[in-house]
Amino acid sequence: GLCVTRCPRQVVDHYENPRNVGSLDRNAKNVGTGLVGAPACGDVMKLQVEVDENGKIVDARFKTFGCGSAIASSSLATEWVKGKTVDEALKIKNTDIAKELCLPPVKLHCSMLAEDAIKAALADYKLKQDPGREESAKA
Repeated sequence: GLCVTRCPRQVVDHYENPRNVGSLDRNAKNVGTGLVGAPACGDVMKLQVEVDENGKIVDARFKTFGCGSAIASSSLATEWVKGKTVDEALKIKNTDIAKELCLPPVKLHCSMLAEDAIKAALADYKLKQDPGREESAKA
């Protein structure tokens, strides 16, 4: 049920050749890892961001187990966050992802998952930047 025929070429490309598949070092202080899932449909998405000392996202990687729409959503998400600051990346909305990929309504949860994955990765990164807060969380 993809509207691939109506979609711009670069969108179809995210389905056929997802970008930025892989992993970053989850233990690195400047890498944030977000793992989100929608058990109902069996989609699991891991998204990681690497942030430089100026707070800019210099790299992003994802691994998604799920349908083509979930994979395309996370592929697009990694492309979009690169070059943005952490705060700019937090403004990415699932509706923008869905619109860009012409997702049908039944696949909107895939774009929501991608937005959640970005937010989770950035939250993880922020936690690592504030070790004091992490210590109190462990206590």
